[in-house]
Amino acid sequence: MGPAAPHLIGQASSELLGLLTSLAHAAGWLIAYWWVPAAVAVVFWAVGEVVVRYLARKASAQRMALELVPSRHFDPGLEEIFRRGVQLARASTSMPWWAPRRSKAVQIRLRADGSSPLRYRVEGPAGAQRLLSITPFGPAVTVKKAPALKDKPRKHVVRAEFVLRGKPTAPLREVPIDPDPLQPLVDAVSDLRAELGDLAEIRLDIQRAPKWTLRARRVQLMAQARRAERREAQRAARWIRQDATGIEDSLTWQLQQLVTGKQGGGGRRLVMPPVPRRVEAAEALGKLAEDDHLVRVQLLVLCASDTEGRAHARLAQVQAALDVFGGGSRWAMRGWRLGPWRLGADRWPSRRGFERRWALGHCQPPRVNWVRLEELTGLLKPPTVHCRLPLLAGDLPTFRHGNPELLLQGIYTGPDGRRRLVATYAKETLFEVGVGKAGGGKTERALAQAIGWAHAGGGLMFVDPHRDSWPRAVPFLAHDHLAERIALIDLNAGGPAPQLSSWNPLGMHQGQVAHEVVEAVTDAYASALGWDDASAPRALTILTAAVAVLVAINEAACRAGRPEDQATVFHVRALLTDAPFRKAALAAVEGRLDEETRSWWRTVFPTLPPDAFAVVLNPIARLAANPVTRAFLGQPAGVYNIRAAMDSRMIVWVCPGGNGPTDRLITALLARDLLRAVRSRRDIPEERRVPFRAYFDELITLTGAAPETIAAMFEDFRKYKVHVHGMTQLLARLPGAVRLSLVQNASTLASTAGSQSAVAPITSEWGDNPGPDVVAALDRYEHYMSLTVHGRRIGPVRITGPHLDEVFADQARPRQAAALERSARTVAGAAPLTQLTARAAGQLNRVDGFLTQHAATALAAGCDQPRGYQ
Repeated sequence: MGPAAPHLIGQASSELLGLLTSLAHAAGWLIAYWWVPAAVAVVFWAVGEVVVRYLARKASAQRMALELVPSRHFDPGLEEIFRRGVQLARASTSMPWWAPRRSKAVQIRLRADGSSPLRYRVEGPAGAQRLLSITPFGPAVTVKKAPALKDKPRKHVVRAEFVLRGKPTAPLREVPIDPDPLQPLVDAVSDLRAELGDLAEIRLDIQRAPKWTLRARRVQLMAQARRAERREAQRAARWIRQDATGIEDSLTWQLQQLVTGKQGGGGRRLVMPPVPRRVEAAEALGKLAEDDHLVRVQLLVLCASDTEGRAHARLAQVQAALDVFGGGSRWAMRGWRLGPWRLGADRWPSRRGFERRWALGHCQPPRVNWVRLEELTGLLKPPTVHCRLPLLAGDLPTFRHGNPELLLQGIYTGPDGRRRLVATYAKETLFEVGVGKAGGGKTERALAQAIGWAHAGGGLMFVDPHRDSWPRAVPFLAHDHLAERIALIDLNAGGPAPQLSSWNPLGMHQGQVAHEVVEAVTDAYASALGWDDASAPRALTILTAAVAVLVAINEAACRAGRPEDQATVFHVRALLTDAPFRKAALAAVEGRLDEETRSWWRTVFPTLPPDAFAVVLNPIARLAANPVTRAFLGQPAGVYNIRAAMDSRMIVWVCPGGNGPTDRLITALLARDLLRAVRSRRDIPEERRVPFRAYFDELITLTGAAPETIAAMFEDFRKYKVHVHGMTQLLARLPGAVRLSLVQNASTLASTAGSQSAVAPITSEWGDNPGPDVVAALDRYEHYMSLTVHGRRIGPVRITGPHLDEVFADQARPRQAAALERSARTVAGAAPLTQLTARAAGQLNRVDGFLTQHAATALAAGCDQPRGYQ
């Protein structure tokens, strides 16, 4: 060692001493003035937090929202849902480089506010709009840009944040997609009442896992696993030593040592403690072992209401619904409970942070909220076909008595047991079909609907061959403001002094168009008798020519101011078989017939044999043989005018009288006249056409008389604002053309109980959901029905049919029923049957007299008598 060594050592010692002294002084200063660095750190943290919040708020202003609306048959597979999750995770990073981590998230919003059972929205960075707009679900889900939601303030609001509890590396429960995992959440909000201000919203924020945060979490979990393994090894070693010591101190052990002569030899046994087991990363990290498809999530819930207690009850329902996802880990509400109070997101100091994240869409999840996309399968898609959605007032409006815009459908029982009268919009309910066994409630529901429509000021026609509906409806229609609009056309003619209305299908006194009347009468006969151009061409030709002449006579009589001298269908026989009458008739109307018709009478008619007329005259003879039909159809100027009834909102009850051949012919004439009258509304601008509804009870009976006419009604009437409601026991018994038109154009399909084979055609239109076995087991007055609201099909949903005594109890006037029946017959121009029969018997003479006088007037005017007719 050189001479300078002591000097260097001393210098180093003095420097070390100075350093230690400085450190001591610094430590003393920090102890004395600890608040200075603390204040500096707080200032730096506060400035940094302000900058981060500013940038996050700025980034959040560049967010967009999309609403996903699933179709009725939306049924995605697991792979499609997983791909959607990958899209959401990728979209969360589509932010500017300067955006803080808390703003880099995609938010799924499940919202129930009364507008729909559960609205499904996705909010995220504006740069990810194209990525999020194209979903793996294809056309089964409609994606549309959604406006910002603005909620009105509610009186009572509760907030909650949910965190993952349990084993931090364990996954949530694997929930199957059938039934829909969202079903518990839908059920939790199914009894939500918008009129009480109820609101429930769940927000799930998804954020890609930051690498450094994930590594730190893994290191922490591995350290915890190793510590746990060491503790387990130490615990096992203690138990082994205790067990060994206990054995050596036992009497049995000591006796064994004495017997073997090994007492005190070698001392106690050497006990080897267990070595801590190697910690496997895959076992210790669980779902955090792999980076792929790992995300952080934040789950926020807000419930509100204007009624005290409902918001807290709703939050409890949502919490119970989230329990469905519980497995190795579960969703639990964040906070502490102190007796009746919970310290969480709804109280200071957490409330302010909750509201900031709620308002701006920031994602700052707890450190334990790590999940894999597979765990979120149930929340990554809208409700599917496997989800039962409740009917809200926005889906199916509530019926209000006297509202002309609504049409009563029945009683819906909500999930909470509340019953409400539901309706569809009248302008959208174009055609209805009701199927079910006798006594199941089809007619009762139709009557309730018709009575509600009548009280709202609407016009209707109710056709019932059996007349049972009229006495049932009378007590509820017996109001003074309705009486002047109600007319009864009853062909049953019961009682000692029956009264009857009248109708002349050939009459021209109501402004009909001649060729339309000819076509309507001829087509009605052909439909009822099964005639067509192939099977009965000569009969069709003869009848058409005869009706054309009689209509021309009636047109002349009306022009002469003598409508009481018009011909009726019973004068077809005289025209074909009575030569003098035929000659006078043809001479009187020669100028009113077209050349082809005149030529037929001159050249073809004389060549026809007498037996050619039998097929035409036989059905007319049957009508004439029945005094009721003879009186009803034999009047020259009948009162029945369905076109005028439509335009003046009349309530017309028509009871044809039965199902025999004669009754079918009457029904065919009435149906064809209805079709003619409706089509004649083309002369009125569409905006001035008054809505009118036709109810057909026992469609099997009606379509047996006029199948093609009924089918045409379901195809054409919509254009003229006339809507048809049909009821039948068996859809399969209807003619094919009618059945196809019914099902194709029906706005409402309804079925009560019945045999499975009878209801199967209806349930097949619903995809057998519910199936025929379910519908067949319905109680009386219970229906399954699909409805149309805002252009969208609702249901099939179970609806209780309205009972008149319950729904219209306030409108019942049983003491005025008799007065209403008299008034209805008076409005329909009813007269005693004997009087009408006598007038019909003498009508041929009046027509003959008119023709003679008309010919004399023509001669006096200088006209030559036409010749050439026989």
